[in-house]
Amino acid sequence: MKQVLILPNPTRPNTMPLAQRVADQLGASGCQPLFEEGLRGQFTGAVFLPLEQALEACHLLLTVGGDGTILHNVKYAVRYEKPILGVNSGRVGYLAQVEPHEIGCLSRLATGEYTIQRRMLLEIQVEGDGERSLALNDAVISKGGLARLVDLEILGDGQPVGSYRADGLIFATPTGSTAYSLSAGGPIVDPGIDTILMTPICPHSLHARSVLLSPQVKLEVCGRYADNLDRLVVSVDGERVHTLECGRKVRIQRAEQAAQFIQFPEKTFNGILNVKLKSWA
Repeated sequence: MKQVLILPNPTRPNTMPLAQRVADQLGASGCQPLFEEGLRGQFTGAVFLPLEQALEACHLLLTVGGDGTILHNVKYAVRYEKPILGVNSGRVGYLAQVEPHEIGCLSRLATGEYTIQRRMLLEIQVEGDGERSLALNDAVISKGGLARLVDLEILGDGQPVGSYRADGLIFATPTGSTAYSLSAGGPIVDPGIDTILMTPICPHSLHARSVLLSPQVKLEVCGRYADNLDRLVVSVDGERVHTLECGRKVRIQRAEQAAQFIQFPEKTFNGILNVKLKSWA
């Protein structure tokens, strides 16, 4: 029996009732729904396990929430090499495959009627910091809360790529091209195309545009005119993880790992994009 770990976002309205409907659908289809132990008593017809144990036992992860819920939980999917599927209870939901009225299609998880799409990740490391962070969407280098421009210089494989005076820079994956990069004027990139997308945020220039870089390039970013009072913030998938002090560089490159997304045949990127863009009109 295929075991499915359901990871709902309890802070979103209507998510918990939807998660129960998802669990019921999975159970009726021959799958075993799992929840982490802390949710015991909030759902019925499921098995409850400590999170680490549930992650080891499950065959796939199923999130119920918005794109932020997927971003938060994809690190578990990558760490445990499990595929992930999103049921959308948020707003736009580019990353989610299933809308609330479509949960009947979850019966296909039991029969294997789906494909796995591998999506590239970025690996981010601040010089002098042993920790490496993975991004499904993007890494953003900015001034943080201060409304000031930053001066950034970018090297690719040791060679100059460019310099920007802007509110910041976004380094996005194709998956992240529909997130912050899109809001900053960047292009939409099909996730089947491997590239690193570099998009300036409010550049102080008439000519600065997004650039698509080779997925093999190894990037280094540093502030050109920073002093000790002028610290930059590096955020990964919307979470602040580093402060970039004077003289330190950020290294960004394609990660060796990839995220595995479950995809149903009729739920193509172009089809989802068409529906979501119409919802903005």
